[in-house]
Amino acid sequence: MREPAFWHRPSSWTSQLLQPLAALYGAVAARRMRQSGVDAGIPVICVGNYHVGGAGKTPTVLALAKLLREIDERPVVLSRGYGGRLAGPVKVDRDSHTAADVGDEPLMMAACLPVVVSRDRAAGLALARAQDASVILMDDGFQNPSVAKDACLIVIDGTRGVGSGRVIPAGPLRAPLVPQLERTDALIVVGEGSAAQRIAADLASRGKPVLSAHLKPDQASLAALSGTRALAFAGIGDPARFFNTLRSSGVDVVRSKAFADHHAFTKEEIEALVAEARGDGLTLVTTEKDLARLRGPDGMPAWAQAIVPFAVTLQFDDGDALRRLVADQLFRARDRRLRK
Repeated sequence: MREPAFWHRPSSWTSQLLQPLAALYGAVAARRMRQSGVDAGIPVICVGNYHVGGAGKTPTVLALAKLLREIDERPVVLSRGYGGRLAGPVKVDRDSHTAADVGDEPLMMAACLPVVVSRDRAAGLALARAQDASVILMDDGFQNPSVAKDACLIVIDGTRGVGSGRVIPAGPLRAPLVPQLERTDALIVVGEGSAAQRIAADLASRGKPVLSAHLKPDQASLAALSGTRALAFAGIGDPARFFNTLRSSGVDVVRSKAFADHHAFTKEEIEALVAEARGDGLTLVTTEKDLARLRGPDGMPAWAQAIVPFAVTLQFDDGDALRRLVADQLFRARDRRLRK
């Protein structure tokens, strides 16, 4: 779906008309968040956000996985597999699964570490542990109470914040902000901008860590685009952020095309984009997440070979602070279980 424009306006007649429905939705969501979940038996770190749409969760999960491996942990990702047809539990296999099977984000992450997809997250715990996991990284699911979480790290975009601050369908929030803040163990602000300052200040006043991070382009991606003029396309939560990242990285984006999040590209759509790029002497570029949705059972089809993926990694401004935060949360989680 595409986010309605009024979700990001301070005031809107549409938003006000939907407020009664939003109040009902929010009350149910807040009550669900108070429920107890299943104990995984090992630490569970949830990477989530307060609202619908992209904020940088997947790069955050990958950054945390890298850090965990550096401190001799064995992380396994547990994902709902949004957009995939398989209910699971199933371990993602890039040689046999496609994005249509398991979702684009799990397929992309499976190139780096074990990923288990399960529509019922609690049902996926056993399979995740069976992958020799010492810690489970839950990709999204902050508002879902089915699994007990030892730490909740919330990702927020510094430019977009939480939009109007209203709950679905009047705004982008998945639940009222207050109960979400109460369950936040740390906030990760991605990118520049002041839209997250109020929330960051609130959490800091509660003694919660607030970390800053930025998306850093992969050098190989930059080299592949050096000296070219680009036609960029993306079907992610915030395509504009991707286009801005390209431009701020020195890529000459002549034209850009935005699609809905998790858009299922057809062969005809990609062929049309390839023809348009070739006709104007442009390089066709997209995100790794979008490229994952084009991958078939036998790899990347010939009609998508002309697309250049633009890879990014999340770089924390204070890597030592992140390391201390993660180590502290793991110690607390294990200590709690020993005391039971």
